Amino acid sequence: MTIQWFPGHMAKARREVQEKLRLVDFVIELVDARAPLASQNPMLQNILQQKPKMQVLMKKDLADPALTAIWLKEIQDSGLEAVAVDVENRQDIQNVIETAKKMTAEKMANLKKRGVRPRPGRAMIIGIPNVGKSTLINRLANKKIAKTGDRPGITTAQQWIKVKRDFELLDTPGILWPKFDDKIVGYQLAAIGTIKDRLLSLEDISRFTLNHMKAKYPQLLIQHYQITDLEADYYDILEEIGRQRGALASGGEVDMNKTAEIFIRDFRNGKIGPITLEHPEKEDQDLE
Repeated sequence: MTIQWFPGHMAKARREVQEKLRLVDFVIELVDARAPLASQNPMLQNILQQKPKMQVLMKKDLADPALTAIWLKEIQDSGLEAVAVDVENRQDIQNVIETAKKMTAEKMANLKKRGVRPRPGRAMIIGIPNVGKSTLINRLANKKIAKTGDRPGITTAQQWIKVKRDFELLDTPGILWPKFDDKIVGYQLAAIGTIKDRLLSLEDISRFTLNHMKAKYPQLLIQHYQITDLEADYYDILEEIGRQRGALASGGEVDMNKTAEIFIRDFRNGKIGPITLEHPEKEDQDLE
C-alpha cells in the first residue's frame, strides 16, 4: 500500500523551512508520543542540516507512560534533547523553556564574552499536522497567538512568536511527506488523526488499531467496552462494541461504520486509556 499526495502549500512550506533555517539557532520538532518515530517527517530530517534539535513528544497524556519513558531515553541516547509534554501541565511547558535556554546557553555566553549584547535564542518549531503545535505555542507564549483545532493543516503561514524573554519561535505549517510506502506508518498516522480520514478506509484504520489493542492492551478493551471474547475476530468485537454503545441501525442491526467512528474517536480522545502504537523495537504488525 502506498498513500500518496503532496498539496501545494506543503511543498511551499518545505521550501520556506529550508530557506529560514539560517535564521535560527536550533529546531524544536514535535512528534506524537503515541507514535514517535512514525510521526517524524523523514523529508524534513534531510533538510535540517546540522542544526541542534529538541524533540518534543506531544500528547503524552494519551500515550503509555512506560513506553514514553523508553522513547525519551532512546532519543536522548541518540544525542538529541527530548521532552514529553501534556500541554495542560505547566511543568511540562516550563521543561520545554528550560531545555531551549540550555540549548542556547553556550552561544549566548560566547556573545557576552565578545562584548555583544546577548539576544533571545531563536528556534524553528516544526511538526506534522495535528500534532498539537499551535496549542503548545500558545502555552509557551502564555497567550493565544496560533490558531488551534482538531483538523490537520490549521497553520498555513510562518510567523515569529516571543516566548517571554527566553527565546523566539518561528512557527511553520504542519508538513507531511509526499507518500507513505510503509502501510503500518500510514495506519499509525491515520489512527492518531494526522491524515484526513477520507484518505484511508475507516474500517482499515479501526481494524489496525483494534488489533494492536488486542495484542498490547487487552485489559483496556475489556474495561472500557466490556468485551467478553478477545479471541473473536475484528467484526465480532466491533459489533459487540456497537451494541454496548447503542450504535444501531434500523432493525436493530449494528451500524458498523458508526461504531468504527466511535471506536477511533474514543482512542484519539484517550477515553479507552493511555495507548502507544509504536515501540522503539520495531515489531511486525498485521491488519488481519
